[in-house]
Amino acid sequence: MHTPRKPSWLRARLPSGPGYQATRALVDANALHTVCQSAQCPNLGECWSRGTATVMILGNICTRSCNFCAIQTGRPTELDLGEPARVADAVAKMNLKHCVITSVARDELADGGASVWAATVRAIRHRCPSTAIEILTPDFKGNLAHVDVVLDAKPDIFNHNLETVERLQKPVRVQARYDRSRSVLRHAKSRGFTTKTGIMLGVGEEHAEIEQTLRDIASDKTDILTIGQYLQPTPKHLPVSRWATPEEFLHWKNFGLALGLGVVESGPLVRSSYHADEQSQKYTGEDHLNTANALAGA
Repeated sequence: MHTPRKPSWLRARLPSGPGYQATRALVDANALHTVCQSAQCPNLGECWSRGTATVMILGNICTRSCNFCAIQTGRPTELDLGEPARVADAVAKMNLKHCVITSVARDELADGGASVWAATVRAIRHRCPSTAIEILTPDFKGNLAHVDVVLDAKPDIFNHNLETVERLQKPVRVQARYDRSRSVLRHAKSRGFTTKTGIMLGVGEEHAEIEQTLRDIASDKTDILTIGQYLQPTPKHLPVSRWATPEEFLHWKNFGLALGLGVVESGPLVRSSYHADEQSQKYTGEDHLNTANALAGA
């Protein structure tokens, strides 16, 4: 399938400036992986210039082979138990009010990496008690006991992406399942966590399928939704089926809000972590914290 040239609204900012250089230096000095680099995120220049980066833990080799993702697939060779402390150190040095942590899938580990996830959240909380912690996790094969290990570390926002509509799960995500991902999100919500998910457009979905997916997400009481344009990272990955227009993204934003979703960030360059600090303000900002403290009798 031949996809037409990228439209004008998909131009991203090139990496430059002192903010970008400072962020890169911190990432390099702490020997960290970032999804910004590994997944070829188009917003790297803008986000790093703002002093924000999404740290990717548990290495940069994924045990899964999703057909949309640029992260390397293979058998991971590292389990770095010193990583949580380095991540916390980087978050402290960047003076982040809101940090986002993600990881590759580590299906070869007995707990899917849940213990390292928990250690990372606790290390950040110890070093940076006022920093809001958002985590974007794999599905842990649907093992809710492993999900609980992560949730017990008390992140502020739990994010797990559906990525696409139910019909396209197998060709797009390969080893993942729509119902399994929804069960993970529902479980986090049942424990009282703020939940978040994301989908992309341009992998072959139909209008009615997008509508149903948003209805499913709303029925799961998900708080935050991101919707962005799929970009083909290499010729070996899924081709782009279409370029969704800014007007369509606005339509889905309004549709999601009408369904009762708390925040819908929808646009061609939107990614899970794009402006995550702003997306999540109503759940992690001062007003939210004051309300939570009042309810707790603090």
